[in-house]
Amino acid sequence: MTVTRAIHRLTTLLGERLTLSKPVLEAHGRSETYFPLSAPDAVAFPRNTHEVAEIVKICAAEDCPVIGYGAGTSLEGQTQAPRGGVSVDFAQMAAIRRVAQEDMVAIVEPGITREALNEELRATGLFFPVDPGANATLGGMASTRASGTTTVRYGTMRDNVIGLEVVLADGRIIQTGSTARKSAAGYDLTGLFVGAEGTLGLITSLTLRLYGQPEAITAAACAFPSVDAAVACVIDTIQMDLSMARIEILDSATVAAFNSVAGAKMPECPHLLLEFHGTQASVEDMAESFGSIAQDHGGTDFEWAARPEERAALWRMRHHAYWSILQSRPGATALVTDICVPISRLAEAVAAAQEDIQAAGLPGPILGHVGDGNFHAILLFDPDSPAELRAAKAASDKMVSRALTMGGTATGEHGIGMGKLSYMEREHGAAWALMGDLKRTLDPQNIMNPGKMVPPRNAP
Repeated sequence: MTVTRAIHRLTTLLGERLTLSKPVLEAHGRSETYFPLSAPDAVAFPRNTHEVAEIVKICAAEDCPVIGYGAGTSLEGQTQAPRGGVSVDFAQMAAIRRVAQEDMVAIVEPGITREALNEELRATGLFFPVDPGANATLGGMASTRASGTTTVRYGTMRDNVIGLEVVLADGRIIQTGSTARKSAAGYDLTGLFVGAEGTLGLITSLTLRLYGQPEAITAAACAFPSVDAAVACVIDTIQMDLSMARIEILDSATVAAFNSVAGAKMPECPHLLLEFHGTQASVEDMAESFGSIAQDHGGTDFEWAARPEERAALWRMRHHAYWSILQSRPGATALVTDICVPISRLAEAVAAAQEDIQAAGLPGPILGHVGDGNFHAILLFDPDSPAELRAAKAASDKMVSRALTMGGTATGEHGIGMGKLSYMEREHGAAWALMGDLKRTLDPQNIMNPGKMVPPRNAP
């Protein structure tokens, strides 16, 4: 077998840093959501770009699939290996190569996590703002074009990755972008690889845009009589151009999970969680303005958190929401929706999603980054019940179809992987075939994370 030959050659290259251990293989073949185990044949742990290039060259010569792996926090099966092959784990490539403080830029390796980077940046007065919740690796975040709670102010990985080092499917190493703030030189190759989910190459270095740590931060939780009222408050807040750093919605079921699992003591009704960054004066002004808007929509029970430990507790609870919701139905697994719609259609989309969930007869708490029109339904189902899985998929399909009709997208931040592959033609039309053409050009053997993102090779 070609995989067997690839493993033999990779063992010569990496020694003990190529493993065939069953627990390690299974860990690299699992997803945090409902996908069944799809393990690779081996896991490689490179230490530098040269080794990554050699791994890819060997796999190309042996026609062996290559799957990039960061922290394994993706939700759509991006890091699983449905065709076997070699998982390239970047855990040992987690260095900060350079921080250009004056230019507000950092050059990092793909295996470093966002929390580790920000810990190292604390003394510089700078930070990297993209916060998907999970302590994901920067390489994985770039590969899925991640965003999160701070997107409403700071943007997504698309906005904050300005250069890359990439190993292509034939083992060539290329550099994209620069440390300059802008460029009009040629195709935007950085943008091509950000969000490609490892289907075009393996990212081995990222140049990231940094920001100054704000002088003042305040956060708050506010209760509302209904999801509609909370969403209306968000829309008015955006239209008033208040410079929010975060604004998140929680429905009653999510709040109930927080109270039960995380020990929160919130009224069991919809809530907004928000945060403002700026000067002390501007933060106070924005908080006062938001308070007035919220009151107009029935907002009550304001809980302002200005101290760092209070803010940390609030956002830790939000970041652990998925696990709290899972625990609210012991033994369940989840299908997580990720639709994103224009702000003007947000209230309509959320209300319709609630009807879909009720019709499915499954628990489906809703939460999300409503400041940019992105929300999630966590559809909980019994993994041993095919009927419940079908019901969850049918509800998700209704939500996605509606979002596309509204001018939205199937995925605001989680990416495509295997879970949302069936929506690509509906969303992109003929452009999806063009993505397949790009894939064939850069990866003619189809070894880079096959089975993801683009039309199957055997399709007409």
